[in-house]
Amino acid sequence: MDTIETISQTAAGLFAARPVGRGGFVSRIVRMVKSLGRWIDGLLERRRSRLALLDMTDDQLKDIGISRCDAHREGIRPFWK
Repeated sequence: MDTIETISQTAAGLFAARPVGRGGFVSRIVRMVKSLGRWIDGLLERRRSRLALLDMTDDQLKDIGISRCDAHREGIRPFWK
């Protein structure tokens, strides 16, 4: 019987509502905004690199092993894909 009580008390502690002060709420918002900023930065970096493929010469594309057709196909893709 002690084991069952211990398990139920432990489970209740895991899922118990924890009071979140104003500082906790603000820090969550800050983390969310930073995460959103990193996500947007990644999307923009992907777009910049795809546009760079379109600007490369045939020799440069050959050096990295990409055909002109593949570079064009990748370069015109939307930034969210």
